[in-house]
Amino acid sequence: MSEEQENYIEETTKEENHIKTVAYNEPPTDIIMPDILMPPPQTDNTKNIIEDEVDVAFKFAFIGAGQGGSRIVETFYKLGYKRSCVINTAQQDLNTINLSNKFCFGEGGAGKRPEVAAKAFREKREDILDFMRTSFGDSVDRVFVCAGAGGGTGSGSLEQLVNTAVELQASTGGSNKKVGVILALPKYSEGKKVNANALEALDATWKLVDQGIVSPLILIDNEKVGQLYPNLVVSEFWDVANKSMTGLFHLFNHTASKDSTYSSFDSNDYKIILDSGLIVFGASPVPDWNNSVSISRAVRENLKNNLLSGGIDLSTGKSAAAIIIGGTNQLNTIPQGYLDQAFDQLSRMLQPNSVVHRGIYSGNQDTLNVFTAIGGLGYPIEKSQELKKLGDLHN
Repeated sequence: MSEEQENYIEETTKEENHIKTVAYNEPPTDIIMPDILMPPPQTDNTKNIIEDEVDVAFKFAFIGAGQGGSRIVETFYKLGYKRSCVINTAQQDLNTINLSNKFCFGEGGAGKRPEVAAKAFREKREDILDFMRTSFGDSVDRVFVCAGAGGGTGSGSLEQLVNTAVELQASTGGSNKKVGVILALPKYSEGKKVNANALEALDATWKLVDQGIVSPLILIDNEKVGQLYPNLVVSEFWDVANKSMTGLFHLFNHTASKDSTYSSFDSNDYKIILDSGLIVFGASPVPDWNNSVSISRAVRENLKNNLLSGGIDLSTGKSAAAIIIGGTNQLNTIPQGYLDQAFDQLSRMLQPNSVVHRGIYSGNQDTLNVFTAIGGLGYPIEKSQELKKLGDLHN
């Protein structure tokens, strides 16, 4: 055998031994996969971004429960807040709401019975959570739950809906942990059952405020709205009631996103108010603005009369915001001292050492108006007593 043949045999033997070693070291195969046509993997890395159609400081999301809450959300949607959706136990009530994001989680309504809505919500909770995620998108600063306190669906689903919103906010990775609640209180004429439901919803929500889960709590007092606008016809009442609050709420959120030539009310100022618990809004026109005490009087007198909720003790407030918007003529004429007196007047109406966050802005109208938000208010004892009496509750 030649040397060349010996080298060939030696190399071949080495290769065979290597193959045997590799094969020996490979783990055994348990299953030989048959030829199955598999669906492609489901990968969705796209973000669901929903943008508002207005300039605002905070990206709020709104969900309405029941007919009253749905009307409130519909009003926000018309203002340009597109992270909006509504739920109800009655499809016919949803049909009256001009909004695309609607979800029915019951059959035939709750009939003013909160326990019916509560049971229906528990059964559909995961579906409602998914519905909220789809409606709000992936970027939300704070969720607001809107409900009519006197109805069955709104009051019955309120607490569970707040907890669901807390879970949703946590899943988005945002820093805010609190959920806002906008609660519409009934007119006195709506009857015992409705007023009893309202008191129960108010008390349940107040517990969530005390626990630091809900803030802000905003009340729309339909009885007070009726007193402020006594000549409203039936077809206009609910629209005016909701616009009164949503318009003021939006004005503060919009203003907090704008610079001012005079004095800015910024997003941090607004967040302090939003985190303070129970808040109320008010608006005061100042017709006699070229007077040393007229602006202070407007804050002192008109604030008490024009707040959108009655039965609340303003002296329990711990913080406030006041935005003055005037035309060029007004702001070029009014001494700064007049405005300072008004801000000081508001501060004296609250608890000692309260802070008033202020803003002065030029507007496009030849008027002067003062807009206020008072936060950190105590439990509305007077309003609670009224609801208790109207609901014929003796305990």
